[in-house]
Amino acid sequence: MSLETFDPNYIAVEGVIGVGKSSFAAMLSERIGAHLVNEEVLENPFLQDFYKNRKRYALSTQLFFLISRFQQQQQLFSRDLFAQRIIADYLFAKDSIFASINLSERELALYNRIVIVLSHDIPKPDLVIYLQATTPVLLERIHKRNYSFEKPIDFDYVELLNQAYDYFFFHYSDTPLLVVKTDEIDFVHNPHHFDDLIEQIQKPASAKRYYSPAGNLS
Repeated sequence: MSLETFDPNYIAVEGVIGVGKSSFAAMLSERIGAHLVNEEVLENPFLQDFYKNRKRYALSTQLFFLISRFQQQQQLFSRDLFAQRIIADYLFAKDSIFASINLSERELALYNRIVIVLSHDIPKPDLVIYLQATTPVLLERIHKRNYSFEKPIDFDYVELLNQAYDYFFFHYSDTPLLVVKTDEIDFVHNPHHFDDLIEQIQKPASAKRYYSPAGNLS
């Protein structure tokens, strides 16, 4: 299946931890023959310490992610975005979500001074796909994948993230946005669910579109 109706060159897939954005981005890139860009999560040397002591390691963790994402985006900017489709499993602008809920007031002031400088000339996607799920579903998926460093993650933190993401994307207007509710679907193991999402991406772009698929798709 090809993206005939809407043919974006650069798609960013977003969502709270556990929603399946990296899996969906990988599947989408394979389906349409796009270059896949994954954010360097496991490469962050501060991440395990952050989940054990978020207050102490928030700034170090945040700055590593910020610089890593910036370097990746610069590589995208230096290449011909029209030569090959690109699927990224993150949106650069979302970096501020984590900063706003994890950093102290002084740390956030420092972060904001840095991000203003780094944000210049960051390429914008042709489409952003925001995958949503309720907090209990996210926790279930996090526990199912069983990453050891994610064991300290609790309901309150995921709920806080979920609310922050929803707020961010409710006010997001930089690019076309497709918001997909994923509670009742399993696009990883059910081909019909995945095909249905591909069909949604094919539809003409609009400023913001909401889609809530039913789990009984056949």
